[in-house]
Amino acid sequence: LRIERQVPHRGWSTGLFLGELARPDDRLYVVAAIGSEVVGFGGVMLVADDAHVTTLSVDPRWHGHRIGTRIMLALARQAYAWECNALTLEVRAGNEPAIALYRRFGLAPAGIRKNYYADLGEDALVMWGHDVHAREFADRLARIETSIPGSTRAEGVPW
Repeated sequence: LRIERQVPHRGWSTGLFLGELARPDDRLYVVAAIGSEVVGFGGVMLVADDAHVTTLSVDPRWHGHRIGTRIMLALARQAYAWECNALTLEVRAGNEPAIALYRRFGLAPAGIRKNYYADLGEDALVMWGHDVHAREFADRLARIETSIPGSTRAEGVPW
């Protein structure tokens, strides 16, 4: 919630987070931590045979450190594990760094949701990546991972 309060648009409420976390069968939520400090988080949900990134946010103090790439990698890997056909999300139309990140993962603009971020008066760019279940997508994820210096450790959390 500390990070969510720092985003430019109206963030998620405690209730929304708790509701999402209560659905482990068709959702995955991850956090990025450095030491004991949470520096980012993200989530993906399964919708039919597609995966939809519901949220991805990084503490502004940690922008530029590839935290968002690591989070997106975990979410995209889950989409691959679910054998999804597509991976989709909405992103603020003016958020060029995030759009560039999603393009690295093979997502491309597919439409606009007018005034999606109503509190900012900003549209959302809808982005889609197809053939997420294909080996080529897994290869793309492997290339992205090898491009990130250091290592990422994933730990399961019993809910």
